Amino acid sequence: MRHLLPQFARFVLIGGISTALQYLILAMGVEWLDADPVLASVCGFAISAVFGYVMSHRYTFASAVPHRLAVMRFCAVVGVGLLLNALLMQVLYRHLHWHYLLAQVLTTGGTMLWHFIAHRRWTFEASPQA
Repeated sequence: MRHLLPQFARFVLIGGISTALQYLILAMGVEWLDADPVLASVCGFAISAVFGYVMSHRYTFASAVPHRLAVMRFCAVVGVGLLLNALLMQVLYRHLHWHYLLAQVLTTGGTMLWHFIAHRRWTFEASPQA
């Protein structure tokens, strides 16, 4: 339990960098390419997930889980996160008509806890019950 706070701090740091990458892709897609904000958000999410995996496996969780297993688990967790991201963006942007960046900030907050718990307890957990 004493490792939880430093690990969460590393998760937030890596997540912050991943999120910045996602937001950059989102904003560039919307502002420069006139892309749909929901589609641009989903693309940014997927691309930033690759960075997130590499850094989470090595730095955040210092996992001993082999990549062939960790990648499959990571994709499952991120797949659920991607669905949550798309659903929340759909509701906040399309139905409630919030600005796409405000919608994305709230969406990010809504998916952060899911990702930390799932990655810590399952994706990068090497114990027999994982």
